Amino acid sequence: MEYIIVVLYCSTLLMIFFFSLGQLHLTVHYLKSKKNTAGKNATLSQLRPFVTVQLPVYNERYVIQRLMDAVAAFDYPKDRLEVQVLDDSTDDTVAIIQSKVEELRTEGLDIVHVRRSDRSGFKAGALQYGLDHAKGDFIAIFDADFIPKKDFLKKTTEQFIDDNIGMVQTRWGHLNRDYSLLTKLQAFGLDAHFSIEQRGRNHAGSFINFNGTAGLWRKTCIQDAGGWSADTLTEDLDLSYRAQMKGWDFKYLEDVVSPAELPVIMPAIKSQQYRWNKGAAETAKKNLFKVLRSKITNASKIHAIFHLFNSSVFVFLLMASILSIPMLYIKDANPSLNFLFDLGSIFLIGFFSIAFFYWVSAKQIAPLKTGKYYFSVFPAFLTISMGLSLHNAIAVLEGLLGFKTPFIRTPKFNIQKKTDTWKGNVYIKPKISLVTIMEGVLALYFIFGIWSGIYLHDWGLMLFHIMLTIGFMSVFYHSVKTIKNA
Repeated sequence: MEYIIVVLYCSTLLMIFFFSLGQLHLTVHYLKSKKNTAGKNATLSQLRPFVTVQLPVYNERYVIQRLMDAVAAFDYPKDRLEVQVLDDSTDDTVAIIQSKVEELRTEGLDIVHVRRSDRSGFKAGALQYGLDHAKGDFIAIFDADFIPKKDFLKKTTEQFIDDNIGMVQTRWGHLNRDYSLLTKLQAFGLDAHFSIEQRGRNHAGSFINFNGTAGLWRKTCIQDAGGWSADTLTEDLDLSYRAQMKGWDFKYLEDVVSPAELPVIMPAIKSQQYRWNKGAAETAKKNLFKVLRSKITNASKIHAIFHLFNSSVFVFLLMASILSIPMLYIKDANPSLNFLFDLGSIFLIGFFSIAFFYWVSAKQIAPLKTGKYYFSVFPAFLTISMGLSLHNAIAVLEGLLGFKTPFIRTPKFNIQKKTDTWKGNVYIKPKISLVTIMEGVLALYFIFGIWSGIYLHDWGLMLFHIMLTIGFMSVFYHSVKTIKNA
């Protein structure tokens, strides 16, 4: 039994190590891309293509009007623009949208309020329904929590000078980055994805993904790839891979920012993380062998494997965390295995790779105060990520094993300033779940790990167990706190 634990523990650490090297490789590509940006912004002619803007909506009473106002303010020819509000709502959002549509129509905007008889296919179903009726040759998509800037369409349509470009993705900004520690940590992680990962993969010539919003598609690209599919929770990642396997090129614009609202409470964060991680696993299961059989380069296939299974790192992190305490006792009882534990120091390379990955990202966001910003956020980001490992690992395993669940929206509250509040929001109905209880139990388990290290005079995993304790305790606390304050 001891040797099984040792093998499993070392295997999980090895997988985490490979993941960290993959992130380091993307960081290198990102830095190279920053040196070769001059003269690359080719533009279309002065004639603007016809664009349909799709706004998929489901019960968004607090934020839908500001999104519609932002889209109506686009600095783009009105005779080349159509707006579809794809409204599957079941509450007073319907009336709010209808009133706003009538108002904007009087201002000369070609805007339609699209209602379906049923919500089949959720967001993917709404997007496909709208696509079938869209006038535009290009399709822009925005989720309800976004406030795109008025020059969005001008800056993105200019990138389609090459007929083979199928999609252009922009970087997400954060309307409420400084609202709380939770929003700061989310912004920190998302910034790394939208800078290092997206641009790094783009520079490497590997597949990138549409992030579900704040992007512009060529309509024929969507149609050629088979359209929107609802058989995964990440219809955006799925369509992205199907389109690129068809030979379409994607482009990422780091300098074009589309601001959005970050979730401000733990249940909303968990809901979003669950959908992203489970959907990514479902997409990996669906498309992996198609990618391996495709005609792309071997390097791109390796990048695709790491990309598709990116969320699986939470499974390995959770396993390594749980096994680390038995490992303390195995090490104490088997001095002959000390050499094996000494080899574990090589995994410090993996840690420094991840640390460098986020350092480069932080430098882009806070170039004048990188050190202060990085060291005030990065440790907390790692700690909370550890605390979310159980929740996210369950999502990944459900995706890989084929357990289907409906698309659950992430509630938005129109929160931008510290004085704004989510309390009293009609969409919040929190409850204590079994996963939340298990997170509390794991916090106690890793307190035992701290005690074990002291008892055995083994300090090698002490910091790791302290971070795990704080991480799970924090996630448990913020989950329960929401219920108390709802």
